Amino acid sequence: MSYLEYVIGAYAVFAAYLAWDFLVPRLRLARTRRNIVQRARREATRNTGVVE
Repeated sequence: MSYLEYVIGAYAVFAAYLAWDFLVPRLRLARTRRNIVQRARREATRNTGVVE
C-alpha cells in the first residue's frame, strides 16, 4: 500500500464517521418525536373513550 492509498483510506474512514456522527442523532430524535406523538394519541384516545 502506498502512502497515497493510506491517506485516501484514512480520509474515507474519517468522512464515513463524520456522516454517521451527523445522521444518528437526527434519526434518534425523529424516532423519539414520533414515539411522543404516538403516545400522546394513545393517551388522548384512552382518556376520551373514542375508538379509531
